[in-house]
Amino acid sequence: MGLSRKQVYALRRDVRSEHVRTRVQDGKELAYIEGSHAIAEANRIFGFDGWDRETVESKCVMTRENRGVFLVVYMSKVRITVHSAGATIVREGHGCGEARGSSAGEAHDLALKTSETDATKRALATFGKPFGLALYHAPKAKKEIGNSNGAHPASVPSPAQLNAPIDKSQLKFGAAKRHRDKAHLRFVASQPCLLCQRSPSDPHHLRFAQPRALGSKVSDEFTVPLCREHHRQLHHSGNEQAWWHDMGIEPTEIARTLWSETEGKRTQLANAG
Repeated sequence: MGLSRKQVYALRRDVRSEHVRTRVQDGKELAYIEGSHAIAEANRIFGFDGWDRETVESKCVMTRENRGVFLVVYMSKVRITVHSAGATIVREGHGCGEARGSSAGEAHDLALKTSETDATKRALATFGKPFGLALYHAPKAKKEIGNSNGAHPASVPSPAQLNAPIDKSQLKFGAAKRHRDKAHLRFVASQPCLLCQRSPSDPHHLRFAQPRALGSKVSDEFTVPLCREHHRQLHHSGNEQAWWHDMGIEPTEIARTLWSETEGKRTQLANAG
């Protein structure tokens, strides 16, 4: 026995568009639902006393202070347990939370809550569409709107565009874009090891973050700091994703946070010049 027919029907219905929010991250528009809505949907579908949420693990993976502003990053693992028709269904999810604050306590509190909320949404998303399951897929390209005579100005390339190098990451079956930034690698190497907090670190490229390419590492934006010992241990593990899972760390979100910091510094230098 498991979920009731009514619950299964509710889990097959798409999330309504008015509950979908968007934000820009790394130059891309991402769609998501708010944590409060996900919890409200769980109460509606499973019942207020039909499910439980438990934070299995929380870990601060980064903390830094710069001119009175504290930056904190947490990783959390949340377990969702649903009780229905005599059956118990358990799902888990990992989440990342980043926060800045004028005090360490404020930043830690907000980052921890954000990571737990993120993990909760990911765990609930495994149940079905009302929790934003479809939003985790790649967004479809928007249709261009033509002018009064039916032409599509944006679809007509200029001579400069015709002579510009092709961005293969934009092709339907193209190669993933791979950034190379020595300054960013030096910045990552200056950070403490994610596991033991020792320095100096090696900038480790997350091999699973992009499709494999002959003779090419993944983009430098997917690098995280590891001490020499843990770096060597990871390379001998055989399964990188399983290794990170066993360590209780979601490295992709941390890599993106570090890349965002480098981009922010790059923007500040450009504006100052």
